[in-house]
Amino acid sequence: QVQLVESGGGLVQAGGSLTLSCAASGRTFSSYGMGWFRQAPGKEREFVAAISNSGANTYYADSVKGRFSISRDNAKNTVVLQMNSLKPEDTAVYYCAARNFPLGLWSWTTKYDYWGQGTQVTVSS
Repeated sequence: QVQLVESGGGLVQAGGSLTLSCAASGRTFSSYGMGWFRQAPGKEREFVAAISNSGANTYYADSVKGRFSISRDNAKNTVVLQMNSLKPEDTAVYYCAARNFPLGLWSWTTKYDYWGQGTQVTVSS
């Protein structure tokens, strides 16, 4: 079992930056693959970024490549999503997620076993 708590959301102007953090409980954090997803009003939850359990491999949605960066610190049980050059279409609730078997299909929500409560990101134009 792992519990996830996101922080760092807020209101920012287009072109600005935000840093989201996800704090995980438990002693086996380094065994989990981690992902960030987002959900805008009236839309399905979509993949944003993911990172392998060791941090050696990262994966991004095309819509955020070159603007967002995911990283993790296994000693501190945290995963961070650095978001730069934000656009109004990035507005959504952002969720942190963890998966027990971090092999492939990183963008599939069904591959993740644990979810945080989400943090709101609003980008004004």
